[in-house]
Amino acid sequence: MAPRSKEQYIKEVVPALMEKFSYKNVHQVPHIEKIVVNIGLSEAKENVKVVDTATAEIAAICGQKPKVCRAKKSISNFKLREGMPIGLKVTLRGNRMFEFFDRLINVAIPRIRDFHGVEPMSFDGQGNYNLGLNEQYIFPEVDVEKSDKTRGMNITVVTSAVNDTEARELLTLMGVPFKKR
Repeated sequence: MAPRSKEQYIKEVVPALMEKFSYKNVHQVPHIEKIVVNIGLSEAKENVKVVDTATAEIAAICGQKPKVCRAKKSISNFKLREGMPIGLKVTLRGNRMFEFFDRLINVAIPRIRDFHGVEPMSFDGQGNYNLGLNEQYIFPEVDVEKSDKTRGMNITVVTSAVNDTEARELLTLMGVPFKKR
């Protein structure tokens, strides 16, 4: 069974974008290529168990085991040695990506306290959107009792859009609640 947001993209978003930007071919319509979820683990220098806890949390959130990112160089000012774990990364594509996107928009983002919309200026110029979250507890998959600490994460939505205007329209039609200016 296809994810709900994928069906929404095919049935509603593609025709709307074709009409607005007057695309001649369905393949010209921008789409979400992948979603990358990153968590920085600076406290993993002192306590390696932090990596296991964060791995379990991000795997529950994304439905996929994360890759451990390690330090490329030793930096003495940061007490960092080459090869130490410093972050986690998950790249979601296909149906898992659409499932995560649906849960992010319809479940997680509405649970943010004092939420007025996501920042509309967080595009990078090539049609990709970055969203920073302050805590992982907005996802219902994370058990607050088992979690040791609040961790922020960066979610990057990579689109095939040529510019930010097309990407913003794509994400707006997909249901991303941007702040009103």
